[in-house]
Amino acid sequence: MTQFAVPSAFILIGLIVGFALEKFIDRQIKLVSIESEAEQPLTVKIILLHSLNNFAFTWFLVAGCFAAHLSSSLKSDASHVIETILIIIALLSITIFIARLRSSFVTLFRQKSQVVSASLISNLIKLLVYILGLLIILQTVDVEITPILTTLGVGGLALALAVQDTLSNLFAGLYLIISQQLRTEDYVKLETGQEGHVIDINWRSTTIKDIYNNIIVIPNSKLSSVIFTNYHLPVKELVLAIDIGVSYTSNLEHVEKVTLAVATEVMQEIAPELTINEPLIRYHTLGDYSINLTVFMRLNEFSDRRLAKHIFIKKLHDKYQAEKIEIPNPSRDIYIKQGLDKLQTMSI
Repeated sequence: MTQFAVPSAFILIGLIVGFALEKFIDRQIKLVSIESEAEQPLTVKIILLHSLNNFAFTWFLVAGCFAAHLSSSLKSDASHVIETILIIIALLSITIFIARLRSSFVTLFRQKSQVVSASLISNLIKLLVYILGLLIILQTVDVEITPILTTLGVGGLALALAVQDTLSNLFAGLYLIISQQLRTEDYVKLETGQEGHVIDINWRSTTIKDIYNNIIVIPNSKLSSVIFTNYHLPVKELVLAIDIGVSYTSNLEHVEKVTLAVATEVMQEIAPELTINEPLIRYHTLGDYSINLTVFMRLNEFSDRRLAKHIFIKKLHDKYQAEKIEIPNPSRDIYIKQGLDKLQTMSI
């Protein structure tokens, strides 16, 4: 019985320490979850706590078993088998732990550097971690990995020829991400007319959610060759231009003063932090029935333009009515010939 006392003690210590540490991590995760309700930004502490969950117990248990194995007097064959199993469990858990970390650190890096974050990058990193972990485990159990890598290389070439479209989408997605022409949460408009926020770029396609909450899925290879406008590059702020026409009888100085006052009110309501950039108007056309001008206002981002137009038109219409400024309707003079010498004129 005494020969099993020391190994059993090591296993018991590993169980107790691992269980206690797991309970401590669980309490910390609950505290972090409560603090996160106030939209706490992602930190290294939060990432490590969530990634370590359920692994601390496994690692201390494996460490206790390994210490028990070293202190025991088992035969060499059984000792080698047990040692190999423990090493495989440890390496497998470490591989999964690192794979867990990858997406969280990608998100953290995005928060600090405002660089694109997409499932394509996260999945590639995760796949690379699993492949490296598997190769290390195979090397540990004395499996020769050189023939495996050679077979994978030849098989990969044959597979690449069979899935050319998939690889085309994969590399097109990588190009879009690396070039930073397209980022998640950017607002884009395609030449085909679809528009919305980019919500993900994966290995095959890019997903866009439009203003009606419909999902638009576009293959990466098609998106890389289509003309699109990214309204969040180089910055989110944009200038909204609204065309207006006023009557030829209007006092243009008065029209300019009233219009700028309304535009300033709208900016203070929609984008108060940008009111340092005063709105402006420019007269540009002597039209058939009106003098045309354009109002320019700065907004925070492209999605604000609909609300800004809505408020501006309502306020401007009320203000023009109060100030007796006419927004003319289209009119034409039509001449109707009667007989040889008479013309009748009718205006519409």
